[in-house]
Amino acid sequence: MTPEEEQLAREASKLFSGRVEFLLSAPQLKHLPDPDYPEIAFAGRSNVGKSSLINALVQRKAIARTSVTPGRTQELNFFEIGDPTLFRLVDMPGYGFAKAPVKVVENWRKLVRTFLRGRVPLRRTLVLIDSRHGLKDVDRDMMTMLDEAAVGYRLVLTKADKVKASALEAVREKVASEARKHPAAYPQMHVTSAEKGMGLEELRAAILSDIRA
Repeated sequence: MTPEEEQLAREASKLFSGRVEFLLSAPQLKHLPDPDYPEIAFAGRSNVGKSSLINALVQRKAIARTSVTPGRTQELNFFEIGDPTLFRLVDMPGYGFAKAPVKVVENWRKLVRTFLRGRVPLRRTLVLIDSRHGLKDVDRDMMTMLDEAAVGYRLVLTKADKVKASALEAVREKVASEARKHPAAYPQMHVTSAEKGMGLEELRAAILSDIRA
């Protein structure tokens, strides 16, 4: 990293190790908090490790709920970062597979789609991709939706410790190749492991950079 990037990483690490508080869960758009602070949203397939990554980023064990049952998160969950509050993280419902009635799943999709398209303080969306599987059609659907809504997003590979280095590099290259076809995709990709701490320092710095942009 450059000296500027190292300084940003230090500031981000201090920020994420400070005040982190759950604000509210919004099952419908009318329950959203006032758009007072910049927001960073986390999107991903059910069971991609979204809650685990959020917990690792903020250096807490259970600020975001994790579950062995995919699709547990059914609402937009907001967390405030900083004292005083500097920005918010938004944990969105997992997409793709969910053990829930079709109507409930469709309601989640509408909630997420409308939120992404109309949320003014949203600075960036992080689209999480499981390193073991690479891009799935549901991930491509999300990327296309973000392209159409002109919502900038970063691609984040999760669970990088679960695959061999050669397989990880192959997935990274394949995802990067597809990402170049998507106008709203940020060129830099992040490779992370919540369990091992891989890539977290760089991702925290990237988030801080995004909210300052």
